[in-house]
Amino acid sequence: MIEERLLRRNLSLIQDVARQSGAEIILAFKAFALWKTFPIFREYITHTTASSPYEARLAKEEFGSPAHTYSPAYTKDTFGEILSNSSHITFNSLSQYEAFYPMVMQWNESVSESERVSCGLRVNPEHSHIETELYNPTAPGSRFGVISDQLPERLPAGIEGFHCHCHCESSAEDLVDNLIYIEKRFAGWFQQLKWLNLGGGHLMTCKGYDVPLLIETIRGLRQRYPHLRIILEPGSAFVWQTGPLVSSVVDIVENHGIRTAILDVSFTCHMPDCLEMPYWPVVRGAETIEDPEGQVTSGQDNEGYVYRLGANSCLSGDFLSSWRFDHSLQIGEQIIFEDMIHYTTVKTCMFNGIQHPSLTILREDGSHDILREFRYEDYRDRMD
Repeated sequence: MIEERLLRRNLSLIQDVARQSGAEIILAFKAFALWKTFPIFREYITHTTASSPYEARLAKEEFGSPAHTYSPAYTKDTFGEILSNSSHITFNSLSQYEAFYPMVMQWNESVSESERVSCGLRVNPEHSHIETELYNPTAPGSRFGVISDQLPERLPAGIEGFHCHCHCESSAEDLVDNLIYIEKRFAGWFQQLKWLNLGGGHLMTCKGYDVPLLIETIRGLRQRYPHLRIILEPGSAFVWQTGPLVSSVVDIVENHGIRTAILDVSFTCHMPDCLEMPYWPVVRGAETIEDPEGQVTSGQDNEGYVYRLGANSCLSGDFLSSWRFDHSLQIGEQIIFEDMIHYTTVKTCMFNGIQHPSLTILREDGSHDILREFRYEDYRDRMD
């Protein structure tokens, strides 16, 4: 349940940061792609960022402007779709640039100046403050971006920007420190560029975030490199604390002193980020106990009533543990998971707009029939 009042609060803050800092701030579909809210977004921002053909189409067709697109690897069968729906395309490697830049050149020669695509390279500063390895794109051996030692002194023809993503729900102080490493490793190429995309993870709408420091930092960067257009593409910040996931208790079971409230939602189906990271979402009116055992010996402990929250799927591990409530839960009672708009909605659909695999049957005679094929409309309609 997304609350428009809270969404507009975040959008107003982001718009103000963009105005004061001089940076362009765009929405990353990776974290939020609920397209029926785009009319509200368009009152505050003008562009979005995509990582797949589906997300790029969503940008052009539903947001009304071509996407800033980055993908770890483009494919020949979909790159034409990426081109027709993008204003910026970032390559993850020099080999991807070599494979697909000729197609960009052909495209740019065939369209008007306003439709031309600007190309960039993703670079890896090999430094970040992200503690969870699963979300750290600069970890040793990362598949993301070109490290400075791999870049030629003169950038390849047509490379107009660098894209650098090394934040995840990070602070302004993290940006200040990360910029030291970014400039140390890559500033030698900045004079050859037109834009610098500092990626996502700038959690500027979170309580306690030092917004003035963010503005000051971006202003300083622009003063050092006045020819560079600075871009930020946060996702979570746009819809941070804008709405909960509301569920209900269907049953309560107990086994060896462990009580589980079974809900009408699933962690693996509806909140996969909780299991991936993992993290324990805040439950309204309850205290989080990050205890994997979640064991209690009776109906209540000294401070309250302790429960695992279990899902309605048949996966044994589809639960999190534990929460302490101030009362005994009842069947039919609402359980409200706070702040579940960012990432939760996109991960229950097609995360990053990545197409689901087709379902095919191989016949005994060696022929095969496609039983189900997934298309852009399946992605779009699931975000409806």
